[in-house]
Amino acid sequence: MQERQAIAEPDAAPVTDESLMLAYARGDLQAFSQLYERHEGGVYRFILRCVGQQSGSGVVDELHQETWFAVTRQAARYEPSARFTTWLYTIARSRVIDHVRRQRTAGGPMRSLDEDDADGATLADALPADEMHEPLRQLETREQARAFLQAVEQLPADQREAFLLQAEGGLSLEEIAAATGVGSETAKSRLRYARTKLRQALAAWL
Repeated sequence: MQERQAIAEPDAAPVTDESLMLAYARGDLQAFSQLYERHEGGVYRFILRCVGQQSGSGVVDELHQETWFAVTRQAARYEPSARFTTWLYTIARSRVIDHVRRQRTAGGPMRSLDEDDADGATLADALPADEMHEPLRQLETREQARAFLQAVEQLPADQREAFLLQAEGGLSLEEIAAATGVGSETAKSRLRYARTKLRQALAAWL
């Protein structure tokens, strides 16, 4: 009697963010939990480094919650015409902009970046590992990380935003352009200027 040979099943394709969001829109609460687990850390750090801890952790928590509340409210209208992360970070960006406008109206402090988040992670930890960012990967000490974050803080707002969307959200050039409502060439220029200024600012360390 011949033994049956087990047929190896192909690995299941990973579930995409877009399919999870569509499943949540149909009422699958577990799908939302998976999305939240995947992206809540990056969204939190993006907001934190836009508004800064000097605004208070309560403000960051509030904006973070508002972002995810907006995701739930807009779920029924979600269309996967772009990556989920582009849509998500566009929502987060809108919440940050609204906060900054309220701060300006109230005469509050302008937004800034901070050295690290509640978990002690620095922005350098989240930089994409590609050759464009490799010089910034060489940050080794707390002093270097502090200098790096100060350099990010000093970037013009549009360049800083583009850089954070790429570093924290992993958005592509085209996705950054879509999220910020500018052309691809403009987004490319903002990223190029941001990286150049950061390298210049950190020349002493690198």
